[in-house]
Amino acid sequence: MIQSGEEAILAGLVAGGIGPARSRERFLEGEAVQTGVRGLILNSWQRCRVLGLPLGGFELPYRDFDPEDRLVRAATPVLDRLRTRFRGSPMNIALADEDGTVLQRRFGDDSWARTLPPIQQTPGFVFAEQFAGTNGIGLALAERRLIQVYGAEHFSERGLTNGCSAIPVRDPLSARIEGILCLAYPRSSGHPVLDGVLRRAAQAIERRLLAQSSARERGLLRAYLDAAGAAGTGAGGGHTVGVDAFVQGLPRRDQMMIKERAAELLSHGQRAAIDVTLSDGRRVTLVSRPMTSAAGVEGMVIEAMFPDHSPTPPLTLPSHLTVPPPSGRGAPADGTTAPKAPAAGARRAERGHVTDGLAGLVLVGEPEVGKYALAARRRMELLSEASASIGTTLDVRRTAQELAETAVPGLADFVTIDLPDAVLRGDEPLDPRHDLRRAVIHGIRDDCPFYPVGKRIAYHPTTPQLRCVNTGHAVLEPDLKTAAGWLLQDPEHTTRLLSHVRSLIAVPLVARGTVLGIVSFYRSLDPAPFGDDDRSLAQELATRAALSMDNARRYTREHNMVLALQHSLLPHGVPSQDAVEVAHRYLPAESRVGGDWYDIIPLPGTRVGLVVGDVVGHGMHSAATMGRLRTAARSFAELDFPPDEVLTHLDNLVLRLDREESSEGSGDGFGIIGATCLYVVYDPTSQRCAMARAGHPPPALVRPDGTVSFPDLPAGPPLGLGGLPFETAEIEVSEGSQLVLYTDGLIEDRHRGIDVALDRLRTVLAQPERTPEDTCQAVLDDVAPVHPCDDIAVLVARTHAFDAQRVATWELPAEPAVVPEIRAAADRQLADWGREEIAFVAELLLSELVTNALRHASGPIRVRLLHGRTLICEVSDTSSTSPHLRRAATTDEDGRGLFLVAQLALAWGTRHTPDGKVIWAECPLGTP
Repeated sequence: MIQSGEEAILAGLVAGGIGPARSRERFLEGEAVQTGVRGLILNSWQRCRVLGLPLGGFELPYRDFDPEDRLVRAATPVLDRLRTRFRGSPMNIALADEDGTVLQRRFGDDSWARTLPPIQQTPGFVFAEQFAGTNGIGLALAERRLIQVYGAEHFSERGLTNGCSAIPVRDPLSARIEGILCLAYPRSSGHPVLDGVLRRAAQAIERRLLAQSSARERGLLRAYLDAAGAAGTGAGGGHTVGVDAFVQGLPRRDQMMIKERAAELLSHGQRAAIDVTLSDGRRVTLVSRPMTSAAGVEGMVIEAMFPDHSPTPPLTLPSHLTVPPPSGRGAPADGTTAPKAPAAGARRAERGHVTDGLAGLVLVGEPEVGKYALAARRRMELLSEASASIGTTLDVRRTAQELAETAVPGLADFVTIDLPDAVLRGDEPLDPRHDLRRAVIHGIRDDCPFYPVGKRIAYHPTTPQLRCVNTGHAVLEPDLKTAAGWLLQDPEHTTRLLSHVRSLIAVPLVARGTVLGIVSFYRSLDPAPFGDDDRSLAQELATRAALSMDNARRYTREHNMVLALQHSLLPHGVPSQDAVEVAHRYLPAESRVGGDWYDIIPLPGTRVGLVVGDVVGHGMHSAATMGRLRTAARSFAELDFPPDEVLTHLDNLVLRLDREESSEGSGDGFGIIGATCLYVVYDPTSQRCAMARAGHPPPALVRPDGTVSFPDLPAGPPLGLGGLPFETAEIEVSEGSQLVLYTDGLIEDRHRGIDVALDRLRTVLAQPERTPEDTCQAVLDDVAPVHPCDDIAVLVARTHAFDAQRVATWELPAEPAVVPEIRAAADRQLADWGREEIAFVAELLLSELVTNALRHASGPIRVRLLHGRTLICEVSDTSSTSPHLRRAATTDEDGRGLFLVAQLALAWGTRHTPDGKVIWAECPLGTP
């Protein structure tokens, strides 16, 4: 039964009153235990096994202790109140020190206490985990927080019938663990209210510890005031003002500066003097000197000295330093005698250059307290620095490096960070305990023998690194020489590390419930080992960094998805054609993926189409839009439209897509107006280029003699504006020239002008002997921005000329008699080319195409044979009417010619010219 105010609370079962008995049995039999037991308990069991602790019958060590210890004095009234509260119940109240040594015992029922083993009745026995196994006191010391242990969660058999709750008691000034407060009870008598009772009791002990510190500080202040009274003036040798009047009369910036420098002086614990320049240019000298209270407490006082003289205001003290009136002149309230102040001349000699003037008491206290205050301020500065320096990029590895650089040397001497491969790729980590790789090593020196970057790390289950993952909290190991679980990881390796490092804090990198990795903070042999404040700071740094790393991981995943989409939408390889020798490059932006694309499109008549385009914007939407435009551009090009018509159709498509998105009312702000495109058609038979552009940079033309020019093409509006025409321009291109098409990411850079970039491009291209592959690489190496903020697509095509000996042309009148003549002429030409085996098919194709032109067109007819990869038969006429394939009925007299052409040819089609149209058909070649 537990007394809670006026109400008696009946205790109930906790964890079934037994705990994970079956899991404990499986663990002791050597089986792997993954579920059914809490992570901190499993970690403790594993440490106990590593230490070789027996399950029962082992003797606990006994240590002498000071019964008048400050912790005992602070806790005694609180323990007495707890005993009163639990009177009549089987409650065992224990107070242990920071080493696990039991200092005090209280029992709710003395008769029940006599049934316990002597070890649980007498103070002095050590219940640290390394001696007693898993228990409340030992686990609270290991975990450094409130814990509960029930029944079979104990490692020792003697604890299986018990339950307990334990909490650390900390020094309010230093945050150091002074001891452990533990409530033990039969395993069936626990209750959730005990946690609240335990917390309030620990807080009461901590308040009494703080009161002890305040009394020491008040004694130092009384000694200072008595010394001032004995001297007849201010202790500083001049006029003395109170702390409030002196500090609050200054601007806030000056107040903070003086307080910070005073805390630094106090923490050093020795005589010193420093000058501080205020914001108005005045100089203040801060002087520190020792002071001993009547009770023998040694401390320091910090005074501020102004060289100028001012009227002396009355002495006032801050509320937390208020001193009760003395019982007699020159005597403290406790009746002791204050030390005599040094003479004024001696004080001036100590301060050296300081002259008498306005003096003010800034700070009084013990050096250790000053160190804690200084450390607290530096921790705040470190957190502020972390907010500005961690997460400056969306790169997981760089964010981890920033965490390490921030922590060294402000918190740790060395930092290692281990991340799963999946996190580095931007994926979700499946099991971070078994997929870790060393990602970062950073420290004050480079000679510490940590596992190298890139090495796969397999931590032992008892190491602090895996314990922190299992519990989700930072794990502190103040002394690695006694950390059995850490030493077990790799005895040879850890032995080498012990010559460089002293203590460790392992923290899981957890963001949004996902463990992204582990960061380990190490301190070397010289500075003090890590404490609980350091652990809290390490946890805060890791939490902030983990959020930035998770943002970077998510961005990496999205970036990779967009890259994969864009890569799938770009052409793979170069299609077979004889018109040009082609090379291409695509370079995505460093931070965002855009909508740049390129394509090489074989066209009828041995021609080739070259296209580059750019969808304004970045991300998945731009990449998807790029894919739609590239597919549409290829379809329009294969219909053999001239360049200006291809752009017109693309413009209409973009307008239609915009209207569709607007009608959906998504309101997401996506827009594809602003897409640009350049389309070039090269004909190797005439060595001429027809090109048109829609708001895109013009191509570069590199002639065989090295001359580089940028053809003056009509600019044309960007795609999606609608209603504005596009124009096609034609230029003659010599054989062996290079056409260089690119997107604006190549020449647009915030650090240079476009003219500068074009001049640089002209210089790089003025080497015509390069292959297209070499030209592409040279352009990216010498012209592209070092850190491109936009995608870059480059397409280089070296032109070839079609052999005139492989072209045969006939001009024919529009008369039926020309049909047999052209068949005969084609037979002779194919015989000259050594292609008699396809003569019959070529005759049929030419007969049908010429007959079709005679029946449906007017004017002269032009026939051309091109002997390339295939035999291309072309028939030109002056009509703009395009034939179309249809299925003729059995009663129809015509309509079968094009059907026959479609059956015999690899491909056939129609393209329009300024003078009419061309009907063409490709005939496969046999073995020559």
